[in-house]
Amino acid sequence: MRRRVCALQLSLVLCSIPLCSLAQTDPAAQADAIDAAEDAPIEIVEPAMDGVELDTIVVAGRQPGPGLWKVSKGDHVLWILGTQTPLPKRMEWDSAYVERRIAASQQVLLTPTVELDVDVGFFTGLALLPTVFKARKNPDGKTLQEVVTPEQYARWLPLKKRWIGNDRDIEERRPVFAALELYRKAIERSGMTLDPIVVDRVRKTADRDDVPMSTPSVEIKIKDPKNALKEFAREKIDDRECFRKTLDRIEHDLEAMIESANAWARGDTEAMRDLPYGTQFADCNAAFTGSEIARKQGMHDIERRVEAAWFQAAERALEKNASTFATLPVSQLFKPGGYLDKLAAKGYMIEEP
Repeated sequence: MRRRVCALQLSLVLCSIPLCSLAQTDPAAQADAIDAAEDAPIEIVEPAMDGVELDTIVVAGRQPGPGLWKVSKGDHVLWILGTQTPLPKRMEWDSAYVERRIAASQQVLLTPTVELDVDVGFFTGLALLPTVFKARKNPDGKTLQEVVTPEQYARWLPLKKRWIGNDRDIEERRPVFAALELYRKAIERSGMTLDPIVVDRVRKTADRDDVPMSTPSVEIKIKDPKNALKEFAREKIDDRECFRKTLDRIEHDLEAMIESANAWARGDTEAMRDLPYGTQFADCNAAFTGSEIARKQGMHDIERRVEAAWFQAAERALEKNASTFATLPVSQLFKPGGYLDKLAAKGYMIEEP
């Protein structure tokens, strides 16, 4: 049983409109038609969900999404769609432009992943579930209050009451798992979603148009998952910084996350560029990958290895295909020294939307 995990948000996964396109014609004719003007979307806005009041409202209805970044070498092009998480829950993404680009391409390059290869059958997987649930809890039966600082716990209580409610079981979880559940609930109740709606649409479009897909990945083979989980359940991990930063995000950055989600939906590249993209995920991922059991399983230096896998796949696609379509987190596209800067340093031409 293999599980693919987005490398840039590893810990989130560990926790837990008819489409239209051009007819299948000559690719050059499709590409010429792509630049035709689109009707302007109608924007509707809605208040935050479930009675939770926020100053910033979440857009809904038909939205264009962002334009595409163009990476080129000679007459070969890599089109990159910047993905965003979270997104407005009630947005209807007008993906016709993206769909036509996919149809005119010879390959779709999906967001790079870590692939956990857990070689167990279905019933063995079911038997592992109790160990999985135990691994989410603090070692030695300690409660959340006993493992975080008094200041952090005092901040946790009102946030838990507001976004989660009266859940006693969560008080037994490790800080990283409690924090990620708080984050998930706050996002959902603020009118946003963590569902991969953009990548799902890209996959469905590529499947429909018979465009081959590939996913750059680093494979981690877990040879003895039962013992690995037992070892993790006993091990103390350094996840208090993940907990603290998640509290910071929910207390201070929810409005900014809504603004970022809205900017993506509207296709406002300048607003997207100006918004902060610092998250808690680097610290939450580090809580896992920095543990002893993670090092034993070969999860050290995972970000660098995933990036290397993506560059290898992207450069091979640029060399082979006249047109390739790719997805990457938009935070990586704006990040100084990120994927686009490194492509430019290699001599590729970069054009922003």
